[in-house]
Amino acid sequence: MQITLEKAKELVGKHLKDKNNQIHSFESEAVLGALARELAENEDDWRIAGLLHDLDWEQIGDNYQEHGLKIFDILEQEGYEISEEIKQAIKSHNEKYTNVKRQNKLDYALSAGESITGLIYAYALMRPEKLEGMKASSLNKKFKDEKFAANVQRDLIADIEKIGLEKTRFFEIGIRTMQGLAQEIGF
Repeated sequence: MQITLEKAKELVGKHLKDKNNQIHSFESEAVLGALARELAENEDDWRIAGLLHDLDWEQIGDNYQEHGLKIFDILEQEGYEISEEIKQAIKSHNEKYTNVKRQNKLDYALSAGESITGLIYAYALMRPEKLEGMKASSLNKKFKDEKFAANVQRDLIADIEKIGLEKTRFFEIGIRTMQGLAQEIGF
């Protein structure tokens, strides 16, 4: 059976026990939904991709070659299917290990969207006002400082421009989206 957005949310709660992993999935879902609206794409599909992209994270341990692939075993065990487009995006978000190359809008959006959440979250942690009043120009300064949130893959964030979205606009969308989640994510 084809997975729905609600069922995808249930699977996140079932397979990701760590609260931070759940938060990351919900942040990614929200950012992908906002990007879909901005780019006139299928919002439910994009949100499902954001929710499910790390569903296997707590099961793979240090075996990063399985990350983005083990998800499909979980979905099969749960009796759900997802579209080929979502499969491709999930596999390619871990391109470095899966060797599945990003090719289309959703592929680039998922990799960039899930990465921008980490940069925004790290920046909010250091600001007295957290997410409130955060500006894209200030986030861009943090983006350029590679020592800040060094684990964030800036190349994946910059690749948002490959789908026709300017990086500053992407920062605005990401900030606004996470501001809307402030209470849920602890800010």
